[in-house]
Amino acid sequence: MSLRQIEPKQRGFLIVNSHPEGAAHTVRRMWDAIPARTDGRRPVALILGHSAGYGLATLLTGLRQHGIRGIGVAFEAPDTGRRTATAGWYRTAAAARLAADGGHDIRFVNTDAFSTDAKTEIADLVEEHYGPVDYLVYSLAAPRRTDPATGTVHHSVIKPLGAAYEAPALDFSGTDPQVSRSRMEPGTAEETRATVAVMGGDDWQLWVSALADRGLLAERFTTVALTYVGSEVTAPVYRQGTIGAAKEHLERTARDLSASAPLKEKEGRAFTVVAGAAVTQASSAIPSIALYTAFLRTVLGEDGFRTTSEQAADLWDQLEGRAPLVLDGAGRIRLDGWELDDHVQDRVRTLWADPERGLEAARPGADWFMSQVRELYGWGIDGTAYDQPVEAEVPWPAR
Repeated sequence: MSLRQIEPKQRGFLIVNSHPEGAAHTVRRMWDAIPARTDGRRPVALILGHSAGYGLATLLTGLRQHGIRGIGVAFEAPDTGRRTATAGWYRTAAAARLAADGGHDIRFVNTDAFSTDAKTEIADLVEEHYGPVDYLVYSLAAPRRTDPATGTVHHSVIKPLGAAYEAPALDFSGTDPQVSRSRMEPGTAEETRATVAVMGGDDWQLWVSALADRGLLAERFTTVALTYVGSEVTAPVYRQGTIGAAKEHLERTARDLSASAPLKEKEGRAFTVVAGAAVTQASSAIPSIALYTAFLRTVLGEDGFRTTSEQAADLWDQLEGRAPLVLDGAGRIRLDGWELDDHVQDRVRTLWADPERGLEAARPGADWFMSQVRELYGWGIDGTAYDQPVEAEVPWPAR
């Protein structure tokens, strides 16, 4: 037992500890908001990056609405006594309890998904317990990756390409949101290559190959990787920057996978999935994205801003054939029409043109964004007794 009272610790815009009960409540709230509907088949799914953001939403929605069986993979840190476990660790424990209570057959593995050993371990588990995989969901977000072939450690960077980038940003390190200025020098060719190595499609390709080599691709096997396009106002630091180069590589990988012999043999499919804006640990660290998201939330309001679980429900329905695929000219599944609607973007651009005045008008959206960042770590959740000691040493779910 390691009962102790936990206070939030923040360094700049980063929160460096998590609250176990608060994090668990966020999962329960998402779970309860997903309408239960588990008729039909129970496909086998492997979800890489299940513990946060769209990966978590895809996991919970898949369980609640399609009765998926399979394995979730994440790389999270346990409680050390000095520092709490990561929020993803606590979210995984909560998801496992909900899945068990609902009679779902899902296992969770804590490992570096970029490693060769992880691929072998997961393939062994799939072969022993489930058989061929129907869906592989690739939703990994990490600052670094070790190339399994060379041992080289690649570090991703968030930088523009070609020219420096200067734009307004949301400073939410204090109690009240403020507009600041962000200037970033352009990334080098080496930094771009490293970012592509971390966030591109190389490891996605390796995962599909690892399953194919073991005969673990089901007929009509489908694999998807999450990506983002976003608005023109954030394009210089995102879609036109080092991250954008990685996303373009991810999209090329989807085309290569679809044309590959293993997928053709199984009549398989590979897609990138363009999701809409969301507050995640990754997106909150990207300059200008926070301010843009606050403006977007203000324009759309609570009812118009689609949650990650709502978008995940759309995705599952398209993959399972309950709804037609919504594809763009590049063959990507699009879930972001609500965000990129012309009228919506026109109103966002108006706020962006005068960001200080825009923030005054968008204060509800900025406050919402700040609350969402805290909730990522289990803070600010109604019904959580933050003034009471709590068990911080929560075990990882047994397999």
